[in-house]
Amino acid sequence: MRVRLPAVLHRPPVVVNAALALLLLGGGYWAWSSVTGDSAAQAEPGQAARTVVVSRGTVTATVTADGSIESATTASAGFVTAGTVTDIRVRVGQTVKKGQLLATVDPAAAERTLKLARANLDAAENALDRARAAGGDTASAENAVTQAELAVDEAEAGVAGTRLTAPMAGTVVAVNGTVGSLSGGGSSGNLSGGSGGQQGAGTSSTASGFVDLADLTHLQVSAAVAEADATRLKSGQAATVTWNALSGARATGKVTAIDPQATTRNNVVTYGVTIGLDELPTGAKPGQTVTVSVVTGTAQDVLLVNSAAVSGSGDRRTVTVVTETGEETRRVQVGLAGNQAYEITSGLAEGERVVLPESTAGTGSNGGGPRGGANLPGGGIPGGGFPGGGFPGGGQGPRPAGNAGR
Repeated sequence: MRVRLPAVLHRPPVVVNAALALLLLGGGYWAWSSVTGDSAAQAEPGQAARTVVVSRGTVTATVTADGSIESATTASAGFVTAGTVTDIRVRVGQTVKKGQLLATVDPAAAERTLKLARANLDAAENALDRARAAGGDTASAENAVTQAELAVDEAEAGVAGTRLTAPMAGTVVAVNGTVGSLSGGGSSGNLSGGSGGQQGAGTSSTASGFVDLADLTHLQVSAAVAEADATRLKSGQAATVTWNALSGARATGKVTAIDPQATTRNNVVTYGVTIGLDELPTGAKPGQTVTVSVVTGTAQDVLLVNSAAVSGSGDRRTVTVVTETGEETRRVQVGLAGNQAYEITSGLAEGERVVLPESTAGTGSNGGGPRGGANLPGGGIPGGGFPGGGFPGGGQGPRPAGNAGR
């Protein structure tokens, strides 16, 4: 005999399924809210999309600029005596010693001038002897001898000037002439250098003699720095140099000289800065373009916050702080203004959260700014930025005035 169960006994499975569905929806919402975190909580209209945490760490301010590699010492060697080039003893890329013969011009005309000068000296000396023997006035004869002696000295220098010798040891970087061409007379050699030489700091050599030499064992960086940034530079500050054409090439150095006078081009004022290098990467050559980052200030173990969270300037800096009751605008005092984080000397406490403007949301700024990482003290910049951070992976060119500093 078949027994029919009441319909109510079939309802419990439906209730159980409904309960399971609610649990799944609740779990999904919890997981979503955990991932979105503050961004979801702040996503209401009129509020910032992100917040960052006030923390402790290192703040570093840097100045960046484009530059180029140049020799620390160069020389422009030119013939003293004009003439036709008869011999060139060197080629581009050849290493030479100081005093080594580089080239010659035809000495025939200079030798004739010397022969004539010596004959005139003999005649003047004979005239002086006759004047003395006669017991007369010898002043005029003595003056003639002096003039003749000077003419001989000049003629001898003219003969020596037909031989061009190296004014310094170095590498031949240019030969500006050929055998059979005419070479004009002038200076026998002009030494220049960005540090300790006659040339101004940060100014590339424009030597263009018959033979140009450069010391390729001592290279330096010549850079043009924006006028606002130049006020924060001084000799001895640490610098990092990266090569644009050499992948991964980097060197450390120090500021060795700053031009006392500005250069203005297209209404842009810059100052020439020379960076001495501690060592050179493989493949470094004069003329290569580089990016320079100079550390102008460092504050360690200080209270800091992402620079994007701070508004205003000077003594009127403010931040928006997230509290239990909502958001409040608060005045803060800034110490060292770094490129990615600001040192906070008053107005905030460690662990507080401040609001980032909507324009910076989604840029990857993390709470409190960088604390530093392996090989990036105080930096933490993605993409291999300079130590101290401030410039995302190889930024170039002078920054606008006032971007970093106290």
